[in-house]
Amino acid sequence: MSDSLPPEFLPLLALAGCAAGFLNVMAGGGSLLTLPVLLLAGVPAPIANGTLRISIVAQNLVALGTFRRHGFSELKEALFLSLFACAGAVGGALLGVRMSGPWFDRIVVLTMVVCTLLILRRGKTGKAPGTGRRWLGYAALVFAGAWGGFIQVGVGFLLMPALNRILGMDLVRVNMYKVVIILPYTVLALAIFAWQSEILWLAGLALALGNSTGGWLGARLTVSKGEPLIRAVFLVAVAAMAASLLLRG
Repeated sequence: MSDSLPPEFLPLLALAGCAAGFLNVMAGGGSLLTLPVLLLAGVPAPIANGTLRISIVAQNLVALGTFRRHGFSELKEALFLSLFACAGAVGGALLGVRMSGPWFDRIVVLTMVVCTLLILRRGKTGKAPGTGRRWLGYAALVFAGAWGGFIQVGVGFLLMPALNRILGMDLVRVNMYKVVIILPYTVLALAIFAWQSEILWLAGLALALGNSTGGWLGARLTVSKGEPLIRAVFLVAVAAMAASLLLRG
């Protein structure tokens, strides 16, 4: 299809992207706002699935810069963890370009419920993981990367328990690591979607403008407000996402 949308959709995309960027950095599920807007504009699901990756890259670049200015200094370790997510993302993206079917919504809801239970069960800070738990965490990152490559919606809900519950990070560090882990695999997934399907670059840039603004705000609030706000936003986002998917199904 043509790399264009009706002009009236572009401000809506930017607005949805702003809310999505905030949710993605603070918790997850922001793509549930942007994906339906693209679908409403008549964009086929695989093309919409690929196009929204542009905004994720922009959002996480801005959030990473904000975290770095506020003292995040564990970039090397975060990039090491991102390698596991990248390994899963390649296969997930190759599958995602062919995504279709109503079964997807039900799988997302089940995933959200499991991740919520893990977060709620966790105390405010985690324990340093032993070797066995670290490898379990690595496996969880591969799965999260595969899910993120397949469809970006909800990947934050997978990464948060993996980093918090399994690898023992507090939620502020989780959000800092999350943006670094998501960034490289999203670049890979975007390249695969551009190769195998089609990307609407103008729509993606409108989303990116909004996502970047929301990502900047989410990163600042992560640093200033800490775990209580992150936990609250996470739970509200999970509940809203699950309800929306169930009603839509």
